[in-house]
Amino acid sequence: MPQIKRTDMTENTQTGNSADEARVADNKPKCSLDSEEQGLEITRKAIDMLRTVFDPEIPVNVYDLGLIYKIDYDPTDETLHVDMTLTAPNCPAADFIMEDVRQKLVSIEGPKAVDLRLVFEPVWNQDMMSEEAKLELGFL
Repeated sequence: MPQIKRTDMTENTQTGNSADEARVADNKPKCSLDSEEQGLEITRKAIDMLRTVFDPEIPVNVYDLGLIYKIDYDPTDETLHVDMTLTAPNCPAADFIMEDVRQKLVSIEGPKAVDLRLVFEPVWNQDMMSEEAKLELGFL
């Protein structure tokens, strides 16, 4: 089994830092890194959940269709902010899709709130679809 070398305070003195400086460095708040990692994890979970939401008339999920414009987790208020659009402003399945997206995002562990916004700028077009979606729909 390979041995794992652990760094302790005495090894830090070899790099020119005193043990006190190393202790201070180790006690620096790791909040930003932890919040960044938490934000990335929540974003991954949101994408996974969004890939389970389908327009009833199109066999491709809303994420790969390019309907999701922004996914942003704010660790200060623990809110997941998501901007999305529809393929057309008068989409007959709009209420169904929005409610499905909202329910899936609310189910994610971590965020205390979800801010889901329907936007129409920029206007959605087929270029926003993933390559997989274009292939599935016969555009490639």
